[in-house]
Amino acid sequence: MRKAGIGAGIFIAVITLIYFICTEKIDTTPYFESGYFRKTSSLADSLEKITFTTNDSLFAGFAKVSITPLLNTGDDNISEGRFSAVPLAGYGDRKGKPATGIHDTVYVKAVAIRTGGKTIVMIGADLLIMPPNITDSVGVLLAHYGIGREQIFFSATHSHSSLGAWGPGFVGEQFAGKENKNLEKWLSQQIAKAVTLAMADLKPARAGYGCFDAGIYTRNRLIGESGTKNDEFCFLSFEQYGKKKAIIGSFSAHATTLGDDNMEISADYPGYWERRIEKATGGIALFCAGSMGSQSPVGEGNGFEKSRFIGEALADSLISHLKDVRLTDKIVFSALSLKISLPEYHMRISTKINLTSFLSAKLMPPPNNVYLQAARIDKMVWITTPADFSGEYALQIKNALSAKGFHSNITSFNGNYVGYIIPGRYFYLDEYESKLMGWFGPNMGEYTVDLIGRITKIVTKNENL
Repeated sequence: MRKAGIGAGIFIAVITLIYFICTEKIDTTPYFESGYFRKTSSLADSLEKITFTTNDSLFAGFAKVSITPLLNTGDDNISEGRFSAVPLAGYGDRKGKPATGIHDTVYVKAVAIRTGGKTIVMIGADLLIMPPNITDSVGVLLAHYGIGREQIFFSATHSHSSLGAWGPGFVGEQFAGKENKNLEKWLSQQIAKAVTLAMADLKPARAGYGCFDAGIYTRNRLIGESGTKNDEFCFLSFEQYGKKKAIIGSFSAHATTLGDDNMEISADYPGYWERRIEKATGGIALFCAGSMGSQSPVGEGNGFEKSRFIGEALADSLISHLKDVRLTDKIVFSALSLKISLPEYHMRISTKINLTSFLSAKLMPPPNNVYLQAARIDKMVWITTPADFSGEYALQIKNALSAKGFHSNITSFNGNYVGYIIPGRYFYLDEYESKLMGWFGPNMGEYTVDLIGRITKIVTKNENL
């Protein structure tokens, strides 16, 4: 009995030691008292001095490039996009199993916008996210063409049934399957190709924009009807004179109409939206995931039937609104990209306990090169974020800009990933979004919203141009 007692005591001591060595309490220091806030604020101040607003003629260029791999073809062949096996990204329960086929072709699409001597490129890819290692590689490729990272406004459809194999680290592998360097290189090349083709296609063009209510197709999945949500579908419309058209659309419902039982590559409901719009307009349609944090899709049917219902319903609504959109060939324009510093990085193991930053980094590389971006196109402000961004926060931002006379839209997955950005009041909930994906503490949301306020103030400061 005495030996058993000694053994139990040693065991408890070891567990206690591991607990204190491997875990840390959550830091609740106000963000505005932090070094990361001061550093980012200083950078925002410097950007304000050099960011200008123009009112000039518009040029636009469009491109569409397939990112649909050839499956089960033996050895990998980067030049042909052939791979021996490609896992699907989105659900850990798939456990990295390879896709069994292609349900619908997936693409990366780009819209280049040039006015007043400044050019940006908006990108939408039929992917779960825009993986940071991929966007870093794309940045290297584009640097050869004189295209800087600050010019690229990335987003993704957030389909949970598109190709994986791009996620380094233990956590990345759980969501995207085993990393494949060959696929990463090919995917980077395809995305860079879309950008360069869009830039080469620049021609005199007209643009318009708008938003409409589509709240019946989404719900707050975190706290249900007691919470608010972003109900708007927002869009940008571009038309080259006598040439091509492009529509950029954005909505805030997760692309999860297909569950983990689906093993075919698909763009989910955004793919149905894109195909419907392209058929109706004869142009290209690019979908950007909106403020999807904590918002789920709502629609009739199951599986691909539900995907089609939501995607085509949203497309039909947009087509009816496009008839009333006023296009102009001269736009007020401003854009900036703010590289942000982050709080301490922690994977969470409970609602109140984190792994240390060191151990968290071993599970998944911490984010670097993280940006918030904003572009003003006349009275539309298009904002990008590096996260599953909260629909509740988006509504707050949209209301603030509406009071100043602006439409606005907030997108997710802009080239890096910092988890879920949701209101701090939900941080201690025992839920997926808050506990497992809240990597930067309870103040990350308010910090991000503060910075978005800063950058939108900069791009809208000359509102009378």
